[in-house]
Amino acid sequence: MLDKNKKRVVCHPDPGFALGRHITIEYYDCASDVLLHKDAVESVLLRAAKESGATIISSSFHQFEPQGVSGVVIIAESHFTVHAWPEHNYAAVDIFTCADNIDLDTAIHSIEAHFSSRRVVISSDQNRGILPSGFESCVTNSDEKVMDRRTLPIAWERVYENTKPWGVSTSVDVYDCHPDMIKDPECITDFVGRVCEKLGIMDTENAPLVYYDETETAAGFAMNRSIETSGISGHFAHTTKTAYLDVFSCNKYGPRELSEFFLSYFRGSHYKMQVALRH
Repeated sequence: MLDKNKKRVVCHPDPGFALGRHITIEYYDCASDVLLHKDAVESVLLRAAKESGATIISSSFHQFEPQGVSGVVIIAESHFTVHAWPEHNYAAVDIFTCADNIDLDTAIHSIEAHFSSRRVVISSDQNRGILPSGFESCVTNSDEKVMDRRTLPIAWERVYENTKPWGVSTSVDVYDCHPDMIKDPECITDFVGRVCEKLGIMDTENAPLVYYDETETAAGFAMNRSIETSGISGHFAHTTKTAYLDVFSCNKYGPRELSEFFLSYFRGSHYKMQVALRH
């Protein structure tokens, strides 16, 4: 039930001022070797805060397994935060300030340079804590929607429910694989069997086709397997110790969970992932 005694928030012709400014920045096509390491990401955020003129109080950063970094730099004026996805060469950064002494352009460009980002998007620039003249209190009805805009799903379960794709295609590059794993055709055959289990398909036919590609620039084993409405293929480059894997299936599966299994199986250092919904 709505409390009729509460005031509705309306656009005030003279909003007065805001308590803070909140900017969200999307950093695409970053250097994955930076995003992979907690200390490197922390160094970039601390540098940006310092160069912008912010007063640094403390910082806390966490390294996720198998990869990914989240962290916050607390400043006297508020905070800098980051969430990094090395598999997508992407980092999401928030800068919140309640003072006018911070050079936001300097901070944004500093992070861009040290993440080696080739594409930067300022996705939002908000006034936070808008106070009207006279410091009157502003209260929204709790049952009203905060924002009247489309919210994108962030979980694959919701993507399946919302879009109902015919199938999902996932491409994964696993770097610094253990040489003994990618040079052993029996390991590759076993790998395909385990992927089938995770996709929920029965591999009752012949073993996957595993062959050696003697091309000078791509020397290494390759494999291809088609089962029912699913397909698994891969190339295992001996020179770069990289596994290039592609999976398509009409069965519902989690691309990230599958990618992390690939990383664990081949004992790689990190991975990159691209996903396409097929309709």
